This record gives sequence, C-alpha cells and structure tokens, in this order.
Amino acid sequence: MSKSAGRILLVDDDEFVLLSIKLLLDQHYTSVQTTNSPERIPSLLDRETFDVVVLDMNFRHGDTTGNQGRFWLKKILSLSPETQVILVTAYADIQVAIESMKEGALDFIVKPWQNEKLLATVKTACLLSQEKRKVKQLKWQQKSLASALDRHEPLIGNSESIAAIRKTITKVAPTEAEVLILGQNGTGKEVIAREIHRQSHRGEGIFMAVDVGALSENLFESELFGHKKGTFTDAKEDRIGRFEAAAGGTILLDEIGNLSLAMQAKLLTVLQHKRVIRLGTNDAINLDVRIICATNCDLHAMVKEGKFREDLLYRINTVEITVPPLYERTEDIPLIAAHFLTKFSSKYQKPYLQLAEKTISFLQKYRWPGNIRELQHALERAVIMCEGKTVEPEDFGSLQKQNATEVDFENFNLEKLEAWAIRKAIAKHGGNISHAAEELGLSRGALYRRMETYGI
Repeated sequence: MSKSAGRILLVDDDEFVLLSIKLLLDQHYTSVQTTNSPERIPSLLDRETFDVVVLDMNFRHGDTTGNQGRFWLKKILSLSPETQVILVTAYADIQVAIESMKEGALDFIVKPWQNEKLLATVKTACLLSQEKRKVKQLKWQQKSLASALDRHEPLIGNSESIAAIRKTITKVAPTEAEVLILGQNGTGKEVIAREIHRQSHRGEGIFMAVDVGALSENLFESELFGHKKGTFTDAKEDRIGRFEAAAGGTILLDEIGNLSLAMQAKLLTVLQHKRVIRLGTNDAINLDVRIICATNCDLHAMVKEGKFREDLLYRINTVEITVPPLYERTEDIPLIAAHFLTKFSSKYQKPYLQLAEKTISFLQKYRWPGNIRELQHALERAVIMCEGKTVEPEDFGSLQKQNATEVDFENFNLEKLEAWAIRKAIAKHGGNISHAAEELGLSRGALYRRMETYGI
C-alpha cells in the first residue's frame, strides 16, 4: 500500500498513546513524528512544516481542565496557521474540546479512539492543510502574474538577427533546457524569455521575472527560497519564495551577472538539486519550474577574472542567446516605433498620429544607448508633445539635438553635461548600468532616476 504525502506530529505525555497512534499512522503517511513534551512544539515547527498536529489536551497528572491543550493549540496556530490541530481528549472533557474547536482546532478524538475514525479525521486534516497551502501559493502567483502582465511586449523585428533568435526559440521552447540570454539593457531579453515560456508546455502557467542583481545578500534567500514566520525581525508571516510561487511555470533570473560569489553558490545548489529550503526550516521543497537566466555582463570574461563561477555558467547556458543592440538592427526600428506609436497614441487619445518619413530616418540615425527601452520612452514623450497629426523630429525635444552630435562645451548647462556624461558612460559599458553607475560615482538607483529625468 502506497503512503500518502503528509507530515504528522503527535504530542502526548503518554508513551503508550504515542506508540499506538504512530504505529497506525506510519502505515498510511510518509512522516509521523512524536514528542512527549509540548515545550518542544515551537522548535519542531521551526524546523519542519507539519500538515497535522495530534495534540493531547492535558499534560500534568490529575489536570482535566484542558487549559494546557488550549494554550498549545493557540501557539501552534500562531506559528503555523496552515497546520490543522486534532485534539485527543477523555470522554468527560468533550465539552472542553468543543470549546477548543471555536478557538481553531479542526476536530477532536475521544479516548479510547476507533482507528477508522482517527484515520478519517487525520486524512481530512491533511487534505485541508495542503489545500490551504495551495491557496496561499496561488495568491502569490496571482499577485506576481498581475504585476507582470503590464510589462509584456511582443518580439518585434524582421532583421536577420531577430529571425535567428525566433528560430532558436522555436527549437528550445519545447524542451526544459537551461537558456542564458545575453545583451545590453533594454534590448528585450525579458521579451525573449517570455516568448520561450509562451511556446513551451508551461505556457499556461505563470511567468515571473526577478531582478536578482538588485537583491541584497540579506534578501536573496528570503525572496527566492521563502521564509518561516519569525526567522528574522521583519518575517511577520510564513512566505513562499519566488521559485515556489512560479511552480508549473517559468522564472527569469535577470541580471544574474551582478550576483556575489556567495549568492552564486546558493543558486548553484538550487539548480543542481531542483529544490529549495525555506529560511528557518529544514524542509526541502521540490521545484517544478523552468529557469531562464539573463544578464548584460560578459560572463565568460567574468569567469576568467574569478568574478563568476564556471560551474554555474555551465549549468545555466545549455543554450545561449545573444540579443544585439538596437543600433545593430536599425532595419527593425520602423516596426518597433510603429508598435509604440500605436500603443501611446491610443493611451493619450491621439489615434490619428502617424510617423513622418523624416522621423523614421531620424530614429534610425540615433545610436540608442538605452536600446528599445529608450526608444519606447522617447516615443511616449513625442506622442505627448506632438500638436499635429504627424510625429516630427522636433517632437523628440532634446533627443533631436543629441542625435549624432556632441554637447557644445561652450554652453556649461549642468543638466546637458550630466545627460551627455550618462549617455557616454552607458555606451562605453555596452549598456551595463552597474558598470556605468560605478564609473559615474552613482548607485544603480541614482543612475536610473537620472536616466528617467533625462529620458535616457
């Protein structure tokens, strides 16, 4: 007889009761643990996740008030809300057990118990606990999915490079092979990852993008692996990690080149074993998620410099896709610009707007250090500023003056000088925002804010 997946904890000071129930449940469940001391409950719940706790109501000899059982009932529910509690009581204490059900107990069993009744009650409790955890996971998935829907853009372009990428996507999407997407910021790495997801057998599941490069050492494990309530100061409730939340779907680990060596080691362990352990527990949770990685860094050069683990690189790049910068596929700019014009002319109630021929030529001459993302922001501003029926180069404001020209250093306008320096730094470092920020003496966040201000 195959056993059901379920974790049961038996708490009773009577060793005979513990042994009897354990022998019965061991035949039906994968994990049945016992303790004769309720004081051990918090430490046990810290280490493991239990579906059901079968709890005696009285632990001191001669005490029939049930107060101890009610105390530990509340403690269990505060530490692990999804865990279901079944009380074990004497016939004379049935009324106390009924009152305890109003405080959160699922059910009670009267000594001496009937095996069939006990098994049926434990089965119901296990199923309810597991369903509550699934509901919690679905809520996380829905929250992540809702935030991701707004960012979805199609893969646009007829250039040879985009055609080659589409061909690679068609081949790799139906598999579970690890994919590494390389390219400057704003080139559309997430769009490609989404397309791989869409064409895979996981296409109906969730797609979750995580900027792992922006996670601090302290938040890395908590965000990706999850944590148990009370593990650290701000852990006010149990929380599943991003890997669990993306179950059945695909997770994109963006900016993976910005991970420290310590975080790389932790990620490698997860990728090798396809399981995670939430902070504050010892429970290994098997993963059912496809993992795609992306970065604007040259990982092969970083391996030679000792900044990126070679074994992690081998693990994540079974298939490698390199996305060219926008200035290398200028033939795609008219299609991309037309897409954003349609989007923003609808958003700002200007459905009549068109792009002038000279505007398309103007857009193709600009180098676009911020790639498609910069083009998107530039089109949005142009649509807002346009007063006629045709979007002209003049509607792009300062971008027109910067097109194929340098800053006039006889004009010491600080804003123009700063914008020029930012563009130069980004172009110098191939779109790598972290490296550009370091050269400029700014944090990544400060650089992003300035880029937004100057429309870069």
